[in-house]
Amino acid sequence: MSRIQDILAKADRDGTARRLQPTPAPMTSASVLTPAFETPLGTSPFVAATLPAPTTAAPAARAEPRTARATLHPSLVAAIAPHSDVAEQYRSIRAKLTQREELGPLRTIGVTSPGARDGKSITAANLALTMAQEFQRHVVLVDADLRHPSVHSLFAIERGPGLTEVLKGDATLDEALVYLPELQLSLLPAGSGAEYPTELLGSAAMRRTLDALGGRFDRMLLDLPAALPLADVGTVAPYTDGLLMVVRAGVTQRPALDQALAIFEEQKVLGVVLNEKSV
Repeated sequence: MSRIQDILAKADRDGTARRLQPTPAPMTSASVLTPAFETPLGTSPFVAATLPAPTTAAPAARAEPRTARATLHPSLVAAIAPHSDVAEQYRSIRAKLTQREELGPLRTIGVTSPGARDGKSITAANLALTMAQEFQRHVVLVDADLRHPSVHSLFAIERGPGLTEVLKGDATLDEALVYLPELQLSLLPAGSGAEYPTELLGSAAMRRTLDALGGRFDRMLLDLPAALPLADVGTVAPYTDGLLMVVRAGVTQRPALDQALAIFEEQKVLGVVLNEKSV
């Protein structure tokens, strides 16, 4: 994994992946969240354009029957402060992913991290919001972290049927999907607690669900479980076109990052997002 190792070496030099013991922390606020993106694919430099704020009109082709009005967590700067420097960083990541599509389609992108509290859910949500701002781009954010779901909290939507119920056959996609018209974004929350999350995520029902979503949406962002120490993420990773690994600057341990990356095939890892990188 030489390209990945190049990224890790650079992270060490920059002090963004230090050998420190991780400490619990609350959700990152918009004032300190500054993601940076490094890619193992050697894509060229780019300039990301500032995009206008989302409009309130829903695309005519939408089929989701349920709509909701979200109350956004302050960390969702891609929607709250779309012209901020932090939101621009998410647009830069989006641009990198667009460049990567020259090597193959990226319709289903998983977002994971070595451990908890590295910022993967906030990263996934902001990227989904940023992608939803693209013209005529239909995007769904799927909360596939069945043990520690957070998408419903980030958008402050009521708990209801979600991915768990769909996989168990207790709800249809139409019953579980939630469309946020003011953000032009759809959500598939995790739903109720799953007794056997690893088995559900690796099931044929998960494959069928992603196939069904692929028929409705141009892009699927999956908020996946943390890579360590459980096997959940390894069961669903094969269903994605690529993965982003989120690390928290000054907190994520280098051995943990090495171990997490070793779980996946090198070509699956699209890049490493350095979360809370000082500027």
